[in-house]
Amino acid sequence: MGRNPIDQSSGIRWKPNPALDLPMYRQIEAYIRQKITTGEWSAGYRLPSQRALAAAMGVNRSTLVTALDNLAASGMIEGRHGGGTYVTGSSWHSLAHASLPNWSEAAQEGSYYPNLPEIQQINQAEFRPGIIRLGTGELAPELMPNAAFNDILQTLSCRTRTLNYIEPQGSLELRKALSLHLQTSGIQASPDSILIVSGSLQALHLISVGLLPRGSAVLLEKPSYLYSIHAFQSAGLKLNGIPLDEEGLDLGHLDRAIQIAKRVSSENGDESLPLLYTIPSFHNPTGGVMSRERREQLLSLARSSGISILEDAAYQELWLEQPPPPSLKAHDLEGRVLHMGTLSKAVSPGLRLGWLVGPVPVIRRLADIKMQTDYGTSSLAQEAAAAWFADGHHASHMTWLRPELRKRKAFMLALLQQHFHDIAEWTSPEGGFYIWLRFSVEPLSMRRLFHACLDEDVLIHPGYLYDRLDTKHIRLSYAYASFDEMERGLICLAHAARKLL
Repeated sequence: MGRNPIDQSSGIRWKPNPALDLPMYRQIEAYIRQKITTGEWSAGYRLPSQRALAAAMGVNRSTLVTALDNLAASGMIEGRHGGGTYVTGSSWHSLAHASLPNWSEAAQEGSYYPNLPEIQQINQAEFRPGIIRLGTGELAPELMPNAAFNDILQTLSCRTRTLNYIEPQGSLELRKALSLHLQTSGIQASPDSILIVSGSLQALHLISVGLLPRGSAVLLEKPSYLYSIHAFQSAGLKLNGIPLDEEGLDLGHLDRAIQIAKRVSSENGDESLPLLYTIPSFHNPTGGVMSRERREQLLSLARSSGISILEDAAYQELWLEQPPPPSLKAHDLEGRVLHMGTLSKAVSPGLRLGWLVGPVPVIRRLADIKMQTDYGTSSLAQEAAAAWFADGHHASHMTWLRPELRKRKAFMLALLQQHFHDIAEWTSPEGGFYIWLRFSVEPLSMRRLFHACLDEDVLIHPGYLYDRLDTKHIRLSYAYASFDEMERGLICLAHAARKLL
């Protein structure tokens, strides 16, 4: 899919020094040789493209090629049919050093799926100086509560801190604070029914390996955030997309998918039921909100069919005009809904802190697995988060944040009307971060558009990251880019789209 992600960014921060007596091509040769001989670039490793290497090192192409030719002549690298230059594993060099481990081959053998190429490119490009991030799903640094956390950390420095491991489910102080916080959303959850996790991704991983047998079905909205990550697929689970309408999940399609999943499980001698993953409030990537009536109907269907629900509430508090309908967990009287929350979206992704609410046996099972993987989320982060909730910072921060996000949304919508009114359509989200923009003209390749924008230092999220068959959408975010960056980035995006048309 697309080009090799290394072509966009070499990841190399080293440059030859022209002030040295050693010629620059020799310096480059020595640098690459050192990478290989120390094992950092192992057998089978594909070097960045010549263009990317030359740009990163600040040299002309001919200087780089001279260095690469010398390395190839010594048997350390080789060009391969179909393109690309690789560290060789079958030369005199490898024989002289016994059998070199082929880590590149081993890296392909693990059971965990790699990210999609474009996701890898996005993850690299987000940290490129000067990049305009039009799709990033996090708050801009100026929207994060830096002053409040400075105060919290100063307060913590004056008291005895917990530097030891914390109990499996996480800090009791934080779980008590979360229990009170969840009551504001209508969720009754005792501290015993809460598990502290290192962000939502860890919760997804724990559920995939701890609660669902391999081959189980996971039902989810289509498009969905889950299609852009591989937590469930890597655990051998099968994703089944359910279309959306204006009120949320299409329950007719969902009911049919449940019956099919049940039949397949029965034929395989397995009585496990599918799990439904849903983002009912300010959905990622569409920004939609499941209506109150549809939520009630969904819970009724879950009861009659016997399925369980994983509710992702990452964006629930990021309403801009009025709160969304109560969460599914607030009306769950059977312990059927697992409720997943996080501080990554509304407060700070760097805290790496989230929570999972569910029946006590489930929470204890997942806590036991968590102890086998990381032995607990950072105790300092948990102390800071407990103070964040207990001292009232969260409520005041959300009161300040919502008007700021409203301004950014209005600014982006005005720019879209100015530059995209004749080639695309979109809706105004009621909360969250995202505008799901649909190009109404054809032909327009989203993959070519992604790369054309990236070449101009503008980063977008094409729709096929959230639905592999999507050929018309991109996810835009008004939460990260500055006003100036939004304007320059959207003008560039409009220009690139029109050029490709």
